[in-house]
Amino acid sequence: MRPSLRRSLILSLLLLAVVPFARLSAQAPPAPAGPGPDAKADAVAAQLLTALGGQAAWNNTHYLHWTFAGRRTHTWDKWTGQHRVEGTDKEGHKYVMIENVNTKEGKAWLDGKPVEGEALKKMMENAYGAWVNDTYWLIMPYKIKDPGVHLTYAGEDTIDGKAYDKLHLSFDHVGLTPGDEYWVWINQSTHLMDRWAFHLESMKPDEPASPWDWTGWQRYGKVMLAPHRTQVGGEARKLELGDIAVSDSVPANTWTAP
Repeated sequence: MRPSLRRSLILSLLLLAVVPFARLSAQAPPAPAGPGPDAKADAVAAQLLTALGGQAAWNNTHYLHWTFAGRRTHTWDKWTGQHRVEGTDKEGHKYVMIENVNTKEGKAWLDGKPVEGEALKKMMENAYGAWVNDTYWLIMPYKIKDPGVHLTYAGEDTIDGKAYDKLHLSFDHVGLTPGDEYWVWINQSTHLMDRWAFHLESMKPDEPASPWDWTGWQRYGKVMLAPHRTQVGGEARKLELGDIAVSDSVPANTWTAP
């Protein structure tokens, strides 16, 4: 990519996420043979899904809209895969990227001007990567029984006097980072996920998993989502998912104009 403006956008987009991309696939391939099902883990996962609103409510959720960490704003058609992400890079240049996450094809604008050629291809890769990362931070509890996920029961735990069921997630060769591992804490009273911890494949083997609390659970449309993330220990960083909306329609120009 020759123009420095576009190069700076791509570099800034790659640095926007606070952690490397998690895995998420719009059309996950069938899982290869792996460990057998864990009945206890499956039962806890079923309670979680019910508390979130249920499978039918999730399937019937059409459009999701949110802003990730105040940095970029997404609109996603969960049924068709259409996805729009927009924001401003560190140099003040405005970008809009519209793609279909199933085909990874689309169009983009930088400061209102269309992007073409190799620069467009790179921006489509960035749009897909941002969707993978930012969607997982928003809806991970709905994904724990996806094809390619190995879910096991990791015992009971108590945090701040509350009882939790702890689940462990590992992955087959799916998504962008299949070597990641996650642990989730499901509240035994509310059956919602109050915490996750992840050990990413990019981390050192002996590096401890990074725990974050999920708080503020509330209903959007017919499903439950939590807008607040707070790192446990260390710097206690915060990550906010703002402007969350679940809707049955979006403006017609969402997929056509910057």
